[in-house]
Amino acid sequence: MFTWKPTDMPGVPRELAKHQLKVFPNTKPIKQRLRRFTPEKREAIRAELTQLKAAGFIREVMHPEWLANPVLVLKKNKKDWRMCVDYTDLNKHCPKDPFGLATEDQEKTAFITPFGAYCYTSMPFGLKNAGETYQRAIQTCLADHWGERVKAYVDDIVIKIKNEEDFIDDPRQVFDSLRKFRWKLNPTKCVFGVPVGQLLSFVVSNRGIKANPKKIKAILCMHPPDRRKMLRG
Repeated sequence: MFTWKPTDMPGVPRELAKHQLKVFPNTKPIKQRLRRFTPEKREAIRAELTQLKAAGFIREVMHPEWLANPVLVLKKNKKDWRMCVDYTDLNKHCPKDPFGLATEDQEKTAFITPFGAYCYTSMPFGLKNAGETYQRAIQTCLADHWGERVKAYVDDIVIKIKNEEDFIDDPRQVFDSLRKFRWKLNPTKCVFGVPVGQLLSFVVSNRGIKANPKKIKAILCMHPPDRRKMLRG
């Protein structure tokens, strides 16, 4: 049910959701040239590739038509790097949607690194319509509990419990559905049995929904105008 590393995530069944890249007809594939990376970022890329290959999320690819570059951003701890892929060129040539990745589309996700070219075998975030595909998958998975007991927005899942006696049974039923479709949860991001929690930058409780004070701190601390010029501004 819970996982600490990518190799423990088998991926959801393709019959649940399969992301497709419907590139516009007559589109000429674009190959980005390899960008330069600092030694620190090169090592971060190497470490990420090792994890992704071990988990089966990527495979090495030869002579792909599309080629993008990885992008590294600092995680919230400001120490570690998170590797993403710049799919700007590919996304421009895909129509907007009106988890697995279709086999015929895998090589379109190819990206180049100092250690070779790779493509994803499962849907990465950053692709156009990836969020929509993910949302459909999680709603299908939790269809039996949707609305009355459970709400989810992409990877944020909330189980609503009114009575203490339901605290064990309700989560168990949701977990059974997640297990059925091989979903895994990150234990460091899970919170259970709390009367108040943060969801999508709001504070949610049995009293309703209100703004997160941290998000509106600048407004709360703003000095009232004391001159006519400030009012006009």
